[in-house]
Amino acid sequence: MNFRFACSDAAFPLLPHDKVLQLIALLGFEGVDIGLFEKRSSLQPSEVFLDTKRHGNGLREKAVQNGLRIADVFYQAAPDFTARAINHPDSDIRIQERDNFLKILDYANSAGSYHVTCLPGVHYRQETYDSSLRRASDELSWRTEQAKQAGLVFGIEAHIGSIVPIPSQVLYLLKMTDGLKLTLDYTHFMRQGIANEDVHPLIPYASHFHARGAAPGRLQTIMDENEIDYPTIAKKMMETGYQGFFGIEYVWTKWEDCIRTDNVSESIMLLELIRKL
Repeated sequence: MNFRFACSDAAFPLLPHDKVLQLIALLGFEGVDIGLFEKRSSLQPSEVFLDTKRHGNGLREKAVQNGLRIADVFYQAAPDFTARAINHPDSDIRIQERDNFLKILDYANSAGSYHVTCLPGVHYRQETYDSSLRRASDELSWRTEQAKQAGLVFGIEAHIGSIVPIPSQVLYLLKMTDGLKLTLDYTHFMRQGIANEDVHPLIPYASHFHARGAAPGRLQTIMDENEIDYPTIAKKMMETGYQGFFGIEYVWTKWEDCIRTDNVSESIMLLELIRKL
């Protein structure tokens, strides 16, 4: 089994996006993970939504010119997690976000991606956890079906601040939502001090994967300080027949102090580590 490797365009936000694609290709990656994060990414959802096919086709052409494939399109509707979460109590916002998700599917197909990712929602404190979770599951079920009809694979990223911040909650949501997949990122669990062994049961649900250095208290760190057991993870992914891209996802943002790594060097080191395995 040979992994296909992708690199996140969020690793190099100070470069023009054309140059980002060139750099990712020069680093030896086969794919690129596209972040569509409103007001905090190179490519903006609000701009893409004006003409999804044109923007998607343009991205595909630039990727092909650099020998890359679009591995994933990761959509986030707002700079914070609550304002436009998929399980927002306001039905008007949920309807708008359903419409935006259909645009994301159109964009991803036009760009030549096989996979889309979004966030799983949050717990709104004015209601019970179960109420927020049930609404999230309903919305994710709808998205899973829409993605299937569009010929795309859909996964969520369980993250710090989400409705499912710990592995047991993630498993519960996955089991209650038929067909839902996972863009698995150990760093959000390691940041909380959760052991590698507690996250491994999520691997069979993974359709995409994010990797970078992390340690307890640090969402992103250098590989010399990393405590995520990538050798065991890679072995388990091969045992389960993982079919998706292995995405190296160093980012450069003030959130969680993720501005203290040399993303070029760290991406190369992690890429070479997994390749050797």
